[in-house]
Amino acid sequence: MKFRTALLFGVPVLCGLTAASALSNPHGHYDFIARAHAEAAPAASKDAANNHAETYKLLTLFGSIFDLVRANYVDPVSDRDLITNALNGMLSGLDPHSSYMTEKQYADMQVQTTGKFGGLGLEVQGEDGHVRVVSPIDGTPAWKAGIKPGDYIVAIDGHNIDGAPLNDAVEKMRGKPNTKITLTIIRAKTTKPIVVTLTRDIIQIEKIRAELYDKTGYIRIPQFTEETGQQLKAAYNDLTKKAGGKLTGGLVLDLRNDPGGLLTQAIDVSSAFIRSGEIVSTRARHPKDSQRWDANGSDITDNMPIVVLINGGSASASEIVSGALQDHHRAVLLGTKTFGKGSVQTIMPIPGNGAIRLTTARYYTPSGRSIQGLGIAPDVVVKESREDPVFSIREADLSHILKNQGGNQTKPPARSDLPALAKNIPDEPPENWPAFDLTKPSTDFQLQEGLRLARSMAGIAAPDPVASLPPVQHPSKPAAPEKNEAPHH
Repeated sequence: MKFRTALLFGVPVLCGLTAASALSNPHGHYDFIARAHAEAAPAASKDAANNHAETYKLLTLFGSIFDLVRANYVDPVSDRDLITNALNGMLSGLDPHSSYMTEKQYADMQVQTTGKFGGLGLEVQGEDGHVRVVSPIDGTPAWKAGIKPGDYIVAIDGHNIDGAPLNDAVEKMRGKPNTKITLTIIRAKTTKPIVVTLTRDIIQIEKIRAELYDKTGYIRIPQFTEETGQQLKAAYNDLTKKAGGKLTGGLVLDLRNDPGGLLTQAIDVSSAFIRSGEIVSTRARHPKDSQRWDANGSDITDNMPIVVLINGGSASASEIVSGALQDHHRAVLLGTKTFGKGSVQTIMPIPGNGAIRLTTARYYTPSGRSIQGLGIAPDVVVKESREDPVFSIREADLSHILKNQGGNQTKPPARSDLPALAKNIPDEPPENWPAFDLTKPSTDFQLQEGLRLARSMAGIAAPDPVASLPPVQHPSKPAAPEKNEAPHH
């Protein structure tokens, strides 16, 4: 394809953080359209003529309904609004990730590479007319306010938004920095709606974050942007210097709640750990548009033990990295199953009239599996908490999703290289585990077990984080009265 198939957006529409332009050729969509017509030309036969006749009938139907709506709708409506709505319906009806963008929406989308936009820092997904939170962006007003994945936003500034188009809700949440906004939220297992007032802020792309836990490195990738590959290498180099030249306790790569981003950066990140072989392949409608990307022959860690943290908010580009590292047995995946978005979206600008985001291919892991609608299962299952997972919505739960097809298997290759400790790691925190606090890594059960597993794989002492906890305190029952004791009144 002449345009660059570099976007794997699809989980969220970003409130205050818009999607990036991934175009190497801003006019590439014209080449695509011309080629599609050329390929169709040899098929001009009786069947093709019948198809054209059917198309003309359907376009006549569209025109008739257009005239009826314009003439009879309860309020006057502009032709542009009607056509825009029709375009939205045509694309969103194909799959959850294809859509039409107006000029303003397209301009907003391009902001992501500069990373400055007024908003809340929420990633949201439309679900049957509802607005559901996929995850808050680290460090943003939404994150600080305690908004959680799985929350439903039902009102903005006291006005009900249930049933409204997703883009309308997103527009209302965006706005000038330092302005107030009130959200009404419904949360599972909470009997009353939660009302939170937030102050919009400049939302900047969260950069890679790195920490050193003793001799074990930790790198968090919140999203795959144009600088992710470079930031990863810089973060790793800084960690090795802090550790005295080598991370003897291995590395933990955190992809939890990472909604994805640029395909090119997913390839760069995977190639930083895999020396040779396939990283990912894409298969498009026309075989000649299918592509494959291989590792670049280097491993910045020199085969260091790696643990990757994943969960239901890990989608798209983060699933490509997870799948590649799992298929090559280069890392052990710990956490819960990922979102399951296995499609590629391409941005095709329509000069003067916005752009379309169109699903143009499926992607496949090195072993040839498509994770579309299935997600990537961890090698070691560890839940975040003892409660039901908040990520009850995944790709498979969305309406009219793309079918999973073309892959040669749905399960990862069998692994015989897992460390012995993997069998002994509990799948959920114990009763006496402290309540999770985003600002306290010691309360992050998945992280602590990931650090423990990485250390075990590196052959150093891997203390059990549960061992140091105080004993479980159960409420004591009052002693039963003795038989000859008079009852109290």
